[in-house]
Amino acid sequence: MNVNLLDLKTQNGALEPELREAFLRVLRSGHFILGPEVEKFERALTEFTGAKYALGVSSGTDAILVALMALEIKPGDEVLCPSFTFFATAGCVARIGAKPVFVDSCPVCFNLDLRDAARRITPRTKAILPVHLFGQMADMNGVLALAAQHGLRVIEDAAQAMGATYHDKQAGTMGDFGTISFFPSKNLGALGDAGALLTNDDALFAKAKILRLHGMDPKYYHQVVGGNFRLDALQAALLGVKLPHFNSYTDGRRRNAALYTEQLSKLHGARIAQAADCSCAQDANAKETARLILPVACPNHGHIWSQYTLRVIGSGARDAFRTHLTAKGIGSEIYYPLPLHEQACFADLGYKPDVFPWAHRLASEVVSLPIYPEIPTEQIEQVCNAIAEFLAS
Repeated sequence: MNVNLLDLKTQNGALEPELREAFLRVLRSGHFILGPEVEKFERALTEFTGAKYALGVSSGTDAILVALMALEIKPGDEVLCPSFTFFATAGCVARIGAKPVFVDSCPVCFNLDLRDAARRITPRTKAILPVHLFGQMADMNGVLALAAQHGLRVIEDAAQAMGATYHDKQAGTMGDFGTISFFPSKNLGALGDAGALLTNDDALFAKAKILRLHGMDPKYYHQVVGGNFRLDALQAALLGVKLPHFNSYTDGRRRNAALYTEQLSKLHGARIAQAADCSCAQDANAKETARLILPVACPNHGHIWSQYTLRVIGSGARDAFRTHLTAKGIGSEIYYPLPLHEQACFADLGYKPDVFPWAHRLASEVVSLPIYPEIPTEQIEQVCNAIAEFLAS
């Protein structure tokens, strides 16, 4: 039996009658951009996250872009962001003419290394953009303390972490802005592109709302240059159907993560990541005796397991591991095979590959396993058996 990395049909299929009803409601309303459906979903999102304001936008990427524009980050400004993450984070910084200043990552939680971030602050640094990677929040107390010390604004990239918590506070609600993606594969997935912006600041919300609609306020009068960052009414209506089921989706992912960890931690050559492995305590070139390192939920973190990401240790071992899984009919994915500081589009920033040793190393080690909520238990056991075979070889 093949094991897919992700199966969107099962989750959406279970809600087909409600999704059809939402589609027909929007179709018959004749109101397709913003409007009542978007406003209703925004209210539901504030209730779920605890943020004062939620603004529906066209994508998680555009949410970051609007946040940067609302905070008036300008050409020549610098924004700290991790190198080991998806492109959109730094791409948005570059699009507004600012400079992404990359930061190394922690091999335990995969989030940005605050000690490295502190070393890279200059008089031109205006903001820090932590990414809550793979469904676990960054050390936000540390991020906020660093930002306060240097007068920086904070944008949480929570594209992969809606519903995750840090000391009982929701992802996206602790900085000046939080950004969320509803890309179909996310823990709460739309049926197309969609995103949201969270904030607790009245003035920032008002500014972001104007920027969402070409900087227009009132109609046809433009106070600033904004963009077309509007959320479709249809996507808002469909997301409104799925949001009440989000906690059950999270329960499924947590259950699956626990099963993986229980089964895989028993295998010879595998171990669970420990706090002592964090980047401030271990050299990236240090020898590792385990062949497989399992992810962990850090203390005071509510991990939502967007991904279950392993580290496969040894030169070429990750590729051999994936080849083995593929031969067994098991899907997997590498998030991300090349850190941002090594991407061709950022070559002019002058970074050398080894300047961020953990980002460089993680990109050659990580691989994510199927963990979507609806995956059958027997398929997880099938994955674990295949991994056991790999480690025994």
